[in-house]
Amino acid sequence: MKVIIVSGKHGQSKSISLGRWTRTLLSLCLLGVPLGMGVVAGYELADNEGEVLDLQALSAMKEKNRKEQELVANTKKETEQRVQALTLRMAEIQARLVRLDALGERITTVAKLDKGEFDFSQLPALGGPETDEQGAFYENPDFVDAMNNLVARVDDREQQLEILETLLANRKIEDEVFLAGRPIKKGWMSSHFGHRTDPFNGRLAMHEGVDFAGKLGSDIVAVGSGVVTWSGERYGYGQLVEINHGSGYITRYAHNLENKIEVGDIVKKGQVIALMGSSGRSTGPHVHFEVYKHGRPVDPASYIHRASR
Repeated sequence: MKVIIVSGKHGQSKSISLGRWTRTLLSLCLLGVPLGMGVVAGYELADNEGEVLDLQALSAMKEKNRKEQELVANTKKETEQRVQALTLRMAEIQARLVRLDALGERITTVAKLDKGEFDFSQLPALGGPETDEQGAFYENPDFVDAMNNLVARVDDREQQLEILETLLANRKIEDEVFLAGRPIKKGWMSSHFGHRTDPFNGRLAMHEGVDFAGKLGSDIVAVGSGVVTWSGERYGYGQLVEINHGSGYITRYAHNLENKIEVGDIVKKGQVIALMGSSGRSTGPHVHFEVYKHGRPVDPASYIHRASR
């Protein structure tokens, strides 16, 4: 193989003969340079691609971390809001409990109940091991324990107040039907219970009530609550009002000028039921007052003179 070299300055040419090994070395050099450059370029491209992949992974990790931080922040905020709501609820229950305690103590004092029977100043007496629904023992967090204790105290107070309400209601009913006092607002007792001389025939007769004289048309009142079982004319009594008070007690109010109630009416203690008159077998304005116990007349004096509850 010959290589011809031409001089640019003098225009002369020169040929050089290349041997076998020389040609081989030259070929390797000519082929190796581009190949080497390609390898270097490949390494550079690989390095650049690796850097791109690393940046994408880092960006993804940063985004994931940001989302996790945002989730933690939201969870913390929601938890704080729930705790705040529970705290407010706990304060409301505490205030409610204070009001219940004050009300209970006041009612207990007013009702004159035995000391210690309804004690609103002490915690409710509780006991027994605490278990979950499966029967396993556990310990609640302090906050939950406090809430449970408050709820238990409120339930206890409400139960005590319900019992008090029932007790006072029964006492009120008993007080209402408890016969006591005079059947008039103004006047005086003109005749007692028992044997007396009959004002019409002068003979000894049994007087099964007491008489209260007064001004014509003055008020006649019920000595206890009950249901009206008679309101109208009755032989010997004139205009009569009869009231059933329950427990075997009946009262009668006779010789009335006018009855103010009807049969079936529910009357209260102290309610005006009639006006004083002189109807029936009577010598003047008065009210004939009788008390019956289990169907038999009894002396009204014991009920007239006893104090109301």
